[in-house]
Amino acid sequence: MRFLATFQTYDFLDTLLSLAVAFVLGTLIGAERQYRQRTAGLRTNVLVALGAAAFVDLAMQLHGADGAVRVIAYVVSGIGFLGAGVIMKEGTNVRGLNTAATLWSSAAVGSCAGADMIAQAIALTVFVLAGNTLLRPLVNAINRAPLDAKSSEVTYYVRLTVSPEVVPEMRERLQETLEAAKYPVGDVEVIEQSDTQQEIVATLVSTAVDPKELDAVAARLEAHAGVRNATWDASTKD
Repeated sequence: MRFLATFQTYDFLDTLLSLAVAFVLGTLIGAERQYRQRTAGLRTNVLVALGAAAFVDLAMQLHGADGAVRVIAYVVSGIGFLGAGVIMKEGTNVRGLNTAATLWSSAAVGSCAGADMIAQAIALTVFVLAGNTLLRPLVNAINRAPLDAKSSEVTYYVRLTVSPEVVPEMRERLQETLEAAKYPVGDVEVIEQSDTQQEIVATLVSTAVDPKELDAVAARLEAHAGVRNATWDASTKD
């Protein structure tokens, strides 16, 4: 049998050590994810780390460092497809990005273990756990902070609900009023809501906005005949 002829005890022990390290470190990362009831939990992170370690170790034994580098490139892209499976879009909200990034990091840990870079794998695991635990209070504090409309990077929209017969006039007047207030318009769109009502939406060029000034602009526009409602809103979504 070819197995008996090619079996090397040292190589086998080296592979066993790489897989064991990947298993232990993947367990640490996965346990934190499992505790928080994430989609990709304990077993998923362990299997990702083990699989990455196995592929890299196999390449190391067959083709040395050059082979390992090529395999690592494929591991990175392959985990990208796996991570896409845990990302879910619910309306305008996207969930699972952190879980996908953690899977990606688990693959990096496994790759380090497979390449016999044990210390680097341990260090990376510490940083991954720190990112998912120690940074959580900072994230919560930032999320609770009030949004500064002047300094935040958001897209602003000014919306007019008008009668169909005044659409051409109010579309032009909307743009003129905003530019007079030093708010350049990037795009103006007309949305037909019904036979008796249409909406004109002006998208402002990215700039610092004073909410009070936009409120005043909306009030002036709402005073025109045929304008049923004038308002503005902001979106932080790209």
